[in-house]
Amino acid sequence: MEMVLAGAGGCTAYDVVMILKRGRHQVERCSVKLSSERAEKDPKVFTKIHLHFTVAGRGIPPAAIERAIALSHDTYCSATIMLGKTAQITTSFEQIEL
Repeated sequence: MEMVLAGAGGCTAYDVVMILKRGRHQVERCSVKLSSERAEKDPKVFTKIHLHFTVAGRGIPPAAIERAIALSHDTYCSATIMLGKTAQITTSFEQIEL
């Protein structure tokens, strides 16, 4: 289950970076921390997942980061879209200006 969660984090972080770079934003780093809760009874699926992104770069508008995260979550990341069938997925981010 930890690998499933890690895969979802990697998938969505990759999407966020690619979306920002396509928008010609200067992204230097992106990381994501995941926290989750699982059901108490088998099959113990994820019931809550929170993804917290840290995006570092130059002059990236916060709205662009929010949009990239939303596009990944809603459209591009198959892993989080699939996990969203059983889990409430929330996101947050912090930005580091370089």
